[in-house]
Amino acid sequence: MKILNKYILKSFLVPFLATFFIILFVLVMQTLWLQFEKIAGKGISLGHIFKFLGYLAQMQVPLALPIAILLSSIMALGTLSENYEFAAVKSAGISLQRFIRPLIILMIVLSGLNFLFLNYAFPRAAFKFKNMLLDMQKTQPALALVPGTFNTEIPGYSIKFAKKYGKDDNLLEDVHIYYDLDKERSNTKVIKAKKGEITTEEGSKYMTLVLKDGYHYEELTEKNKPYKLQQRMPATKAHFDEYLVNIDISKLGNVDMVDYKKDREMLSLKQLDYYTDSLTQPYDQYIRAKAKNFLERVNLKPIAKDSTDFSNLSVVVLENFDSINKLIAINNAVDLSKRSLNDIKGFRTVLKNKQKFLNVYNTEYHRRLAFSLACLVLFFIGAPLGSIIRKGGFGFPMILAIVIFVIYFFISTLGKNMAHSSTVTSALGGWLSTIVLVPLGLLLMYRATKDKGIFNIDAFLQPITNFFKRTAKKTNSIK
Repeated sequence: MKILNKYILKSFLVPFLATFFIILFVLVMQTLWLQFEKIAGKGISLGHIFKFLGYLAQMQVPLALPIAILLSSIMALGTLSENYEFAAVKSAGISLQRFIRPLIILMIVLSGLNFLFLNYAFPRAAFKFKNMLLDMQKTQPALALVPGTFNTEIPGYSIKFAKKYGKDDNLLEDVHIYYDLDKERSNTKVIKAKKGEITTEEGSKYMTLVLKDGYHYEELTEKNKPYKLQQRMPATKAHFDEYLVNIDISKLGNVDMVDYKKDREMLSLKQLDYYTDSLTQPYDQYIRAKAKNFLERVNLKPIAKDSTDFSNLSVVVLENFDSINKLIAINNAVDLSKRSLNDIKGFRTVLKNKQKFLNVYNTEYHRRLAFSLACLVLFFIGAPLGSIIRKGGFGFPMILAIVIFVIYFFISTLGKNMAHSSTVTSALGGWLSTIVLVPLGLLLMYRATKDKGIFNIDAFLQPITNFFKRTAKKTNSIK
């Protein structure tokens, strides 16, 4: 039996290691391609790039591991069934469950390893990865500027431009710069230019912008004067052919590490749980405050029943008023209802955003736990599927593995989005893919144990065939 256990482990481990590193390489290259324009041709050292790739690889391990397990389990069991080795094992009286027991133990170990990566290595790698991007933005400030939107990462400045082009992406088109935002009232100092060029020297704490063919606007304001008087103050406007702007970027990468570490990808399970609890309390206080405010608006107050005589009052409220007061009561009720509805509509968006923010962290906690078990869940789908289809190699098993994992990932993403929007609970959204696929794995395991196919088409077609045969016989007998 020891020899059989070693053989099944070897049959699984060889394709598993090969597929794991191939899939990890593909995932890293795919992510690198998305970030390629931020690091290519920017003068970043090779060692820096390799560190960047290392953090990317650590972030992709929890995703590559379940895919590799699914594919290698289909390949390994499919090859054994294709070569009739599995049939020989069954003829010796060894069931499928007993045969794959060493692999089940291995899956439990790999699920534990995946949990450790998700809980420790992944948050650390995500933190280092995003920190390196910030460092690169500080070294190459052009990276921090995104076309078509207001860039506010540099303190005191809001920079917008329509297009970024050139060999080093340092040429700008249609530039708008609002500056001294941290000192004066917003939009009092504006620079507009048709063209711009970033000419920052390496190691300098200033980003130099050479602006061409533009205007400089400035509103002359005084802080101590009222707003209406400031509106009447004069403004200056000057045209320039070329204008140099030196922007201090020394604080570009200085972020509040406490707030920075609140990104859910950078938190461990314990930190996610703690942060969710810390968000729940102010959310509940917000709900209670809004409920109290609503009751005060509609003037609802508790009535001391012991000191109030209700014996002369009718159950139907309007019957307690005369015709004139009935109309007044109805109009007051309509106005009060309209104001209440407007108040509810006013804070509905705020309430949804607060709830979604809380759901994001709560769902991430459950998704981490569910994804840790993905190795075990996908194995219980891949192993019986491989023994049923009896196909090894990278061909058909690869197609099946891709289809199954796409379904798993789609359901997982669907659950996450539903949980974020409060359509389902965070726990159900995080575990939805596992809940859906576990019955499928049990069904496949049952059919593989009983030597049945995935789907018995004869059982479906036979009643239809019999129906048409009976119909044809009746037709012939009538004739």
